[in-house]
Amino acid sequence: MRRRLFSTCAVRFHENPLGLPRQKTVPPQIPRRTGPPAKRGVPNVKKVIVVASGKGGVGKSTVTVNLAFALAMLPQRLRVGILDLDIFGPSVPTLMGLSHVGEPNLTESGALLPVTNHGLSTMSMGYLLPKGKAVQQLLFDVDWTGGSGGRGLDSSCGSVIVSTPQDVALTDVKKGITMFRKVSVPVTGLILNQSHFICGKCSTPHYLFGSPERFHEAAKQMEVDILAELPLVPGVSEGGDSGTPYTLSGRNEDEAGGKAWNEAMRSVAEKVWAALQGSHVS
Repeated sequence: MRRRLFSTCAVRFHENPLGLPRQKTVPPQIPRRTGPPAKRGVPNVKKVIVVASGKGGVGKSTVTVNLAFALAMLPQRLRVGILDLDIFGPSVPTLMGLSHVGEPNLTESGALLPVTNHGLSTMSMGYLLPKGKAVQQLLFDVDWTGGSGGRGLDSSCGSVIVSTPQDVALTDVKKGITMFRKVSVPVTGLILNQSHFICGKCSTPHYLFGSPERFHEAAKQMEVDILAELPLVPGVSEGGDSGTPYTLSGRNEDEAGGKAWNEAMRSVAEKVWAALQGSHVS
């Protein structure tokens, strides 16, 4: 008796050993950039000064807010705004007393309206809930002025780098300076924050976080000016927590330290404005 044998096996190819169904259509390709995004001027903004640091926790936001008010209080009566691009820990809303504010209002054209307090306009990641394209929206979809037309970003801008005396902060400062120079952003100068504490009785400076000598050596090595050495003043932190920047508070209870801090911040504002004008203040 003869039997015919049947097999349920199918031929499997080496490139598809499991015999999975093949996709005949080509999957959509993700569009790739051919280069960096085209440079665009920020509408209605003439001068930009970048305040940055190589690491967190050195007082960058506190310096930013107080420097903004110091610039606005110059005899030139400058119109100053703050754009906070800190994605992970935006603190400008708190420092400006605006932490309770929700999402900003929109103009008829859909642009974000800056949030204002103490007469100074701000825009921050802290006001926005959606994270998608947040930086682009803050740069180009904010109505910074009620005037007509847009003015391109002026070529004369600069950067201020904030640091503390610790060695780890100074190492990151050098990296920051190198980065700014690679992208052709002028480094206006360095600010040493929390440099020292001034005794209220004898006015003697005490360097709680180490001598500033290494900071001076780093600045000389990188050929960057030192704009100021800000003392450690309790009122500066208290003003930030209450939403009233120290530059505006007019406090006198901090004695020598508070006076030195305000004078130093005023000097920084003058030097920054002079640098933006293309001149230099020694």
